[in-house]
Amino acid sequence: MPAKSAIDTLREALKRLPGIGPKSAQRMAFHLLERDRDGATMIVEALNFALASVSHCTHCNNFSETEICTICANTKRDQTLLCVVETPADLESIEQASAFRGVYFVLMGHLAPLDGIGPDQLSVDRLTRTVADRGIREVVLATNLTVEGESTADYIASVLQNSDVVISRLARGVPVGGELEYMDAGTLNQAFDERRQIQR
Repeated sequence: MPAKSAIDTLREALKRLPGIGPKSAQRMAFHLLERDRDGATMIVEALNFALASVSHCTHCNNFSETEICTICANTKRDQTLLCVVETPADLESIEQASAFRGVYFVLMGHLAPLDGIGPDQLSVDRLTRTVADRGIREVVLATNLTVEGESTADYIASVLQNSDVVISRLARGVPVGGELEYMDAGTLNQAFDERRQIQR
């Protein structure tokens, strides 16, 4: 069987990116080779640099170029308040919103038994040690509001139920700027269940 050509190898590599199918991979490959070889070189160099430089923070498991990331090392943050998220992208979204001033633990995914992703792959044991060793008083479960995210949050809550910590979950409901007529029934039910008092 003949070896794959360089272009086929490039297409196969690009298809590994999320959301990139065969046609998109081909378009990207031809663009880089035909119109932007400098860009292709920049991508190669940036990938090699990132792969050599980035590992995981020993405290929160997020990507970091140092043993302890800047968030965990920041003494102005509440080191007893821990937010559990699925991915580094989720952490970035929360940080950009300036919605949280504690520290994090990044699972690097969610429970998905059919894909072979269980508690060991998500470092749940490491999370429980973090809670015990770092004097955490509250764990905020900020996994996604999907079936997998909910089951991951439920599992973590069950593992931590005997710990001396408060376990909370992000509130859900009508988004800011949302119009009720466009809300699905599940969102509306959740909004009513999690309503809060504003006046006695």
